[in-house]
Amino acid sequence: MSVIIIRNGRVIDPANKRDEIVDLLIIDGKIAPLSQFSDFNSQPEEIDASNLIVAPGLIDMHVHLREPGFGHKETIESGARSAAAGGFTTIVCMPNTSPVADTPSTIAWIKERAAAAACVNVLPTGAISKNISGAELGPIGSLAQAGVVAITDDGHCIQNNELMRRAVEYARMVGVPVLDHCQDYNLVGNGVVHEGYWSTLLGLPGWPSAGEESIVARNILLAGLCDHPIHCQHVSTAGSVRLLREARGRGVKITGEVCPHHIALTDEAIQNFNTNYKMNPPLRAQADVDALLEGIADGTLSILASDHAPHADFEKEVEFDAAPFGIIGLETELGLFLDLLVHKQRKIDIARLIEIYTVEPARLLKINAGTLSTGAPADVTLIDPHLEWTVKIDKFESASRNSPFDGWKLRGRAVRTIVGGRTVWKL
Repeated sequence: MSVIIIRNGRVIDPANKRDEIVDLLIIDGKIAPLSQFSDFNSQPEEIDASNLIVAPGLIDMHVHLREPGFGHKETIESGARSAAAGGFTTIVCMPNTSPVADTPSTIAWIKERAAAAACVNVLPTGAISKNISGAELGPIGSLAQAGVVAITDDGHCIQNNELMRRAVEYARMVGVPVLDHCQDYNLVGNGVVHEGYWSTLLGLPGWPSAGEESIVARNILLAGLCDHPIHCQHVSTAGSVRLLREARGRGVKITGEVCPHHIALTDEAIQNFNTNYKMNPPLRAQADVDALLEGIADGTLSILASDHAPHADFEKEVEFDAAPFGIIGLETELGLFLDLLVHKQRKIDIARLIEIYTVEPARLLKINAGTLSTGAPADVTLIDPHLEWTVKIDKFESASRNSPFDGWKLRGRAVRTIVGGRTVWKL
C-alpha cells in the first residue's frame, strides 16, 4: 500500500470551494480522507508543502504532441515530460498528425503509445473532417467510441458552414464538445502576421482580425442553433471577445481560450523577423491584448491553454513567410500567466487561475480530473507562486526549442507534479 501525505500546503480546490492550509492524504494513487491517516502504522512518504499551493493537477486542453508522423518535432513521451515540467497532469492532444487522427485505429495507437511512454494523462481528440480537409465529415460516432474527448480540425478550419453544422449535430448525439480553430481562409488569404501598422511597415502579408471574428460569429450561431458546446481555440482579437461576451450573456454554449503569447506579446515583436514570433492566430495589437485581459477578468474567456506547437530548428530557420506557425508553451505558460495575470496585471487571483486550469476544462470535456475530491485520482500540482526564475530553453524537456521567451524572468511556477500518486517531475 502506497501512502503519501502532503503537509502544510495551501490547498486550493475550486471544484469543492476549498482554500485552506491543510494536509492532503494520498492512498494507492487516490485522494483519501485525512481521518484514515491514523489507521497506518508504517511511515508514509511525507512531502513538505510549506509556502506552496497544493492544487488539483492542471489540465492543458490544447497541445500538439506531433506523434504519429512528426517525431522529429516532438514525441508523446517528450511532450508528456514537458507537460509535467510545466505542472500539467492532463493534456489534450490535437489530431493534426500523420496519419491524421480521424480513425479509431489511430486513436487506439495514440492511447497505447501514451499508456506506454507518457508520464502524464494524454487524452486524444479526433478530427472533425477526414484528413482535416474540410470536405467530408470523419466518423464522429466511431471516434467517440474509441475514446476521444472532443473533435477538432485544429490547425485548419472548416469553411463549409453546413458541414460544420452537421458536425456539431453529430457531436451532440455522441456527447463530445467541438473545438474550433477560427480562421476564414478567404479573409486571411496568405496572411502571416496581424494586419496593421507592423505588417504594413515590414511588408508582410496581413492576417486581419475579421478573419477570426467571422468564424467566431459563425460558431456562436451554430452553438445556438444546435444547442451544443463549441469552444473557440486561441482567441486573439478584441472583436472575438465582444462577440463571446454577448453570446455567453444570452446563455449560448460557447467558450473561448487564451494562450499566454497573446497577452505577453504584441505584433511589435515581429519587427526583427524572428520566426519564433510567428504563430496562428498571429500576435495582435495592444488594444487586442487589453481586451483579452478584460475577457479573462470578467469570465468571458474561461480557459487558458498553451497551443504547444513544437517545430525543429531547421524548420523555423527560414524566411518569415516560409516558416511554420507555432511555438512551444507547456513549460512557460503557468509562469507567464502567474506573472502577468496574478502578479503584474492583477486581473484574477490565484484561486481563479487554478479554476481556469482545472474545473473549466474538466467541465467542458466531461473528464474525471481537476479535483481533489475524496476518491479522485491523485493528480496534484505543487506551485510556488512567488518563486522567481529565468526561462532557459536549452533546459526544456520538450524536443523542440521554438520559444520566444528564452531569458524572460518570471514569478511563479510549478515545483512538483504528481500523477496518480507518483511524482513524475520536481524542481
